[in-house]
Amino acid sequence: MDQKARLLLSAHELSRGTIGDEAVGPSRFLPRRVSTTAAWALLTASLTTLSACSTPPQPPADATKAFVGSAACQSCHQDIYNRWKDTLMANVLQNPRERPDAILGDFSKLDPLVTFRKEDVDFTYGSKWKQRYFTKVGDDYFAFPAQWDVRAKRWRRYYVEPGTDWWAEHYPADQMQRPTGPLCDGCHSVNYDLRAKTVTEWNVGCEKCHAAGSLHVKYPIASTIVNPARLDDVRANDVCIQCHSQGRPRTNPIEGVYYDWPVGYQPGDRLTDFWMLEEHHLGKESFSHWPDGTAHKNRMQGNDWVQSQMSVKGVRCYACHDVHGTPYEADVRRPGDGTCLDCHGPQRQPGPPGTIEYHTQHKADSEGSRCLACHMPLVARTVGDVNVRSHTFRFISPVATQRYGIPNPCTSCHADRSVQWALEELKKWPGASPWRVAE
Repeated sequence: MDQKARLLLSAHELSRGTIGDEAVGPSRFLPRRVSTTAAWALLTASLTTLSACSTPPQPPADATKAFVGSAACQSCHQDIYNRWKDTLMANVLQNPRERPDAILGDFSKLDPLVTFRKEDVDFTYGSKWKQRYFTKVGDDYFAFPAQWDVRAKRWRRYYVEPGTDWWAEHYPADQMQRPTGPLCDGCHSVNYDLRAKTVTEWNVGCEKCHAAGSLHVKYPIASTIVNPARLDDVRANDVCIQCHSQGRPRTNPIEGVYYDWPVGYQPGDRLTDFWMLEEHHLGKESFSHWPDGTAHKNRMQGNDWVQSQMSVKGVRCYACHDVHGTPYEADVRRPGDGTCLDCHGPQRQPGPPGTIEYHTQHKADSEGSRCLACHMPLVARTVGDVNVRSHTFRFISPVATQRYGIPNPCTSCHADRSVQWALEELKKWPGASPWRVAE
């Protein structure tokens, strides 16, 4: 029992004339009314004292926040910090002078695409699908024109062609005149300063998602830090969408420079006040979108998400992912289909009804019965022939392939079969309307 509860109990017993089993009421001390009044007066005084002692100090009303870096969070959040520091988020950029093993590309063989040496690399960017290489010139960093395809283990050209990303027309064609500061670094750092071209911290640190932390370090209470769990659905997901989306700032250029990240946004803000998602024209395939609006390239999870039923129903990104780190692919909270089946199952309202075999018409332990295979197909391009998963969660019917050329999960898996075959098979499925999936 805590101190406040003990005080309440003691006052109640005193007002009844007892403390524990011993009588202390009218017959031994004071008249009942005086005893009760005194008891509650004593309680009030005690609780006031207790409250004064237990209420944590509050920051001044005019206190300002500053960025302090993730290391300042470690002492109070040790477990989270330990998990986070090994995530891809915490290691987007790596300094090969500090971590020589960070360089994945093969520099031992001559390749016409590789016009630079290992020694020229100041930062590596990425390590999962592709790795690019940054060099510093003056106060700016620039990406060399070759990137390493991690899966295929080969060099590929890195160059943003005119007519692809919107910003290409605003920069010279020379790759070494396209600085990463306005085009990349706002998402791969904390507190990028537009004028000084400096950061509080490289990589996606704590304050990228929780905002400036100096007040929280000094006054470690809930009101001094942004916690996405206490934001509304839109603002909570905006924390992720700020970087996991294709778009452009509402104010552009800024002092003559075009930026490709939401300048000025901080967690807790409405991202739409700072950022416009890339425009899509229904029925037209573009650099960023398939004709139906599904993401065509990597880092567009937010563009997909906002058009999904998950978003409509108020599901949040962190319901599936824990960016502080998990043992599982993409930092999902459960292995395999566990993350999906926490909410989607035959006994739950979102469904689907029936067994897995009934829903998928595949054996339960087969690839065709994986939730991701049909509802998060690999259709967003990242490098070479490597695609990443869609986040609309819609089943892409073979009809969409027939009409618009969008890859569908049926013939992506059954590569030896035709689209027409897939349509005929889907018409036989007992749990799905042919009008929805096959016409």
